[in-house]
Formats: sequence, structure tokens, C-alpha cells
Amino acid sequence: MKKGSLLLGVAAITALAGCGKTGIKVNPDKQKYVVGIAQFVPHVALDAATNGFKSKLAALLTAEGREVEFVATDAAGDPANCPTIISTLVSKDVDLILANATPCLSAAYTATSYIPILGTSVTDFGVACKIEIEGGKTKTNVSGTSDLAPLDGQVNAMKELCPDATKFGILYSASEANSKFQVDEVKKYLEAAGKTVSTYPISGSDTLTSVCNTAAAKEDVIYIPTDNFCADNTASINQVFEGAGKPVFAGESGICKGCGFATLSIDYTRLGEITGEMAFNVLLGKKDIREYEIQYDTNVKKLYVPSRCTALGIDVPEDAGYEVLPLE
Repeated sequence: MKKGSLLLGVAAITALAGCGKTGIKVNPDKQKYVVGIAQFVPHVALDAATNGFKSKLAALLTAEGREVEFVATDAAGDPANCPTIISTLVSKDVDLILANATPCLSAAYTATSYIPILGTSVTDFGVACKIEIEGGKTKTNVSGTSDLAPLDGQVNAMKELCPDATKFGILYSASEANSKFQVDEVKKYLEAAGKTVSTYPISGSDTLTSVCNTAAAKEDVIYIPTDNFCADNTASINQVFEGAGKPVFAGESGICKGCGFATLSIDYTRLGEITGEMAFNVLLGKKDIREYEIQYDTNVKKLYVPSRCTALGIDVPEDAGYEVLPLE
């Protein structure tokens, strides 16, 4: 969209927002914005994204002489709670919704086409909202940041650190569509490298230990993608695999802290900051959210936990670019 057309489009949206809830809500002249935050579950990665978002947006608005009030809540890890907390934010007529993780984004997209929605910590927006993505744009009131790390790079890291492993098990939540997306991709890359791959979907907390025990008995290496359920249950996962002496490669740093020996991970604080910058542009009418491309953190890092690597007998090459991941 050309600059002149974009300005006209923003003006049109603003006018529509003032006469009934049609179009997409934009109020670039407001002095104080109210931003709703729906986070799926409290854990290291999602907390970092939320905090990065809040600090960046607040700093940008303060520099413009504006204010922001955050109305934040979480779904306690239960997808059934997401529609309720989103409905509350919609009823408050907030200026923008931050949907942190796939279940919250799905609920927000279903609940409103009027309030701008920015997702974060979402692997694939098309899967989350069941829509087509065109050139990185949803053409709806949704945009945001993806936490998809290079999955082929993660497979290469596993092969590098566990060169003798032939049997790989992938552990994930059966209820998370974005986890299944990662599982399919990683399975494809591993099988192309001649590895045997088995998948281990978890239906809930009551089956977690038994599924982990089955995987531990059969596999050489366990891979866990970016997965909210697993991130919320790393202590239980670690208890099984550490006891069995089986290495866990994690899809992100939060899961790695809880139960992994290494990861190739994005920075969730930076992901939140990028989303905060997007929110600033949307709220002030600098960007039409329908034309705002989904953003990524391209600065991925190779991280490892020395104590777990030592216990597992895994040697991390000094020249391979790995950094220590502190557990505290």
C-alpha cells in the first residue's frame, strides 16, 4: 500500500471506529491507551515476552508524552479459560489486545474483528487463527511476532551434540496445534538425516509421566518443541528423563532451563520488545494492522547447560558457538 493510500486508510478506519464498532479501532490522538494482555500460562518464556512488550511500549509512548494502562491476566494453562478472559478485555473496549501464546490468539481472533490484536509467542499465525497468510500479512485485525526458531538448525544442533544417536522421540502436547506443526517439520528433517523418529503426544497431566517413561525406555534423544504445556511441566519431565539418563533437546530456552541440556532459541524478551514496537505503531496509526507483516526475532542463540551435559557425557565443541544457559 502506498503511503498516501495508507494515510487515507487509517483515517477511514478511525472514522468508522467512532460510529459503531465496524472497521478496526484506531485512535491516534489519545493521550492514555488501555492495552489488554491475555497470557496463556505463567512461565519463563511467556513472562519474558510480556515484560519485554510492556517495557518497550511504555517507553515509546512516554517519549511521545503519552501513557498506557495494562490490564493483564492469564488463563492458568487452560485453553477453556481463554474465551472468558478475552471476552472481559473486549467488554472493557481496550485499545489493543496482546495475545501471548496460541490459545489466547485463537480466542481473541474469534472474539473481535474490531480491536487490534497482536499475538506473540505464536509459532504459526495461519494455524492459530485458521486463516491464510499472504506475504506475511493476515489482512485482518491480527498481526504480531512468531517464536518459530529455525527447526532445521535445531536438528543440526542435535546431530552435532549427539552424533551417535539414531532413535529420536518428540514429546509434545496433543492439544497445541502449533506444537504439531513443529513436530511434523522436525520429524521430516530427522528422517531425511536417516534417523528413526517416534512421536509422543501428551493428552494431559494425568498421562505425562507414563508417556515420558515410555519415551525414555525407547529413545536415544528426546526433542521438545516450543510447547506451553511442556514448558509448564518441566519439573515432572526432568524427573523422568534425568533419572533415565536421557538427553532432552529443547525448542526454547525456558524449557531448556527446566529439563534440557541444550537449545537453539530465540530471545523472548526481544520478541516482546518487537511486539511492543508494533503496538506503538498500530495505536498511533502509523501502521495499518491489516498490512503489518508478522515479525520474527532473527538473533537465535545456541545455548547449553554445562551440568546436564557433563552428567550425560555430552561434549560441547568449544568452537561451535554455544553459550552457557544459566539455570537461575
